[in-house]
Amino acid sequence: MASDMSGIVGPVERVNVLGVGLSVLNLDFALAAVARALASKTKGYVCVTGVHGVMEAQRDPALRAILNRAYLNTPDGMPMVWTGRLRGHREMGRVYGPDLMNLICETSCQTGWTHFFYGGGEGVAGELQRRLMARFPRLQVVGIYTPPFRPLTADEEADLARQVTAVRPDILWVGLSTPKQERFMAQHWQRLDATLFFGVGAAFDFHAGRMRQAPRWMQRSGLEWFFRLCSEPRRLWRRYLRNNPAFAWRILCQLTGVKRYSMD
Repeated sequence: MASDMSGIVGPVERVNVLGVGLSVLNLDFALAAVARALASKTKGYVCVTGVHGVMEAQRDPALRAILNRAYLNTPDGMPMVWTGRLRGHREMGRVYGPDLMNLICETSCQTGWTHFFYGGGEGVAGELQRRLMARFPRLQVVGIYTPPFRPLTADEEADLARQVTAVRPDILWVGLSTPKQERFMAQHWQRLDATLFFGVGAAFDFHAGRMRQAPRWMQRSGLEWFFRLCSEPRRLWRRYLRNNPAFAWRILCQLTGVKRYSMD
């Protein structure tokens, strides 16, 4: 779904999905918006949101506010895209975290944008750096940081700030789970000396070769959740059993006008 990158001017329009504002985007529009922010040094954070994020926001008003204050909140799952199209936004396409990361890294070889990787398990950020730089030899990765599986201490936060300030990356990629990564970005995007923050979750593991991605036909059909459930049943079965039927029912009520959701 190619589009003229010069077509993005002003704030990106949003569509209301259960009170969460999803940016009306496809990959080309998302890249244009990112390029505009980096060219003007406009600080902010980018969320990639699917059913899991929207349903977490139903239970957590603070998370909903974080998503709605993002510079971009991209439609990461096909149900987001289908909802947007049903609301009249035919240009919407999936802006999947791993694809967005890949496209921005590729573009960075021409623009010179610099990158910092924060997140992942032990060794993941280093492997991610190695693999992406092998794929894109001109990619500039200026730092990595693997956080502990707990909130950072004051000393750790100060150390992270020092490392980021020393290199001042254009982009700081955050590879944590939802909603942990969204809360991290909301807390730190004004404190750390980077321009744009991206919460891309499992993209770290996918690009580092730690996890397999669903085949493209399953992604396009909205069946990626089933692939991931088969890959990690013990970790994910409760999430999908709880979220997927509830999302389908609530979005039906919203689309038919039975219930309204505010983005305030």
